[in-house]
Formats: sequence, structure tokens, C-alpha cells
Amino acid sequence: MSKTKVNAKLRDKMAFVMDLNGHKFITDASETVGGSDLGPRPKVLLLAGLIGCTGMDVISMLKKMRVELDDFDLEVETDSSDEHPKVYQDIHVKYIFTGKDLPMDKLEKAVNLSQERYCGVSAMLKKATDITYEIIVKEE
Repeated sequence: MSKTKVNAKLRDKMAFVMDLNGHKFITDASETVGGSDLGPRPKVLLLAGLIGCTGMDVISMLKKMRVELDDFDLEVETDSSDEHPKVYQDIHVKYIFTGKDLPMDKLEKAVNLSQERYCGVSAMLKKATDITYEIIVKEE
């Protein structure tokens, strides 16, 4: 088991400077709730973590399978509940692959392995809500 430590230092009003292993960025609240909108909200970073995690998995596996892509994008869509605590409900991930004659079986295998076995962010979020996904292929 490995240990993770993240530091947060109050910078201004509701803005925090986050330090993740030497990588620094700011999170903040919107002006409507007393922040200065200096950075993303913490909750949306969960979604960025999700598509970053699964995206890295998929790229790693496709490289091992010798699949050449021209481009690869991910999108995530979700709704927040109306009541506090406002949590994400029904997260949907789009895997958008661009290339010529891409092997759908290998794309599906990489995405499925990431979602079902390797992506720790997906595994954690699935304990709180449903995650669905789709594969979109664009030919160039």
C-alpha cells in the first residue's frame, strides 16, 4: 500500500494553492459564493481525474497493442443532485478516437479494461454513482 499526501494553503478568500508532489495549482469558489474564481472548483477535478486516469490507461494499452491514433479526446458529462451535498449522478464518458481503419475490437478492449480493472478513479466513483461510456471513432 502506498501513501499519498496533498497540501492545501489558503491564498485568498476561498482560494487554496494545492501542492500535489510539487505540482501546484489553485482551486477556488465562484464569486457568487465568496470566492474570486481563480481556479477550478474541487469537485470538477474529480471528473478531470477520471478522464485523465482512464485516458492514460487506454493510451498505454493501445500502444502495447500497436494501435496508431491520429488523435484521442475524452469528454465527461454528468448532472449534480439538487440537494446538499450536491454530488455527481450518472457520469458518462466519451472516448473519441481519430484515425484511419482503427480496430474497434482493440479500442473496446482497452476502454473496457480501463473501466473495469485498471482505473482507480473510476473504481472509486462507481461506489457512489453509475458510470457509462461510449466509443466514438472519427475517420480522417
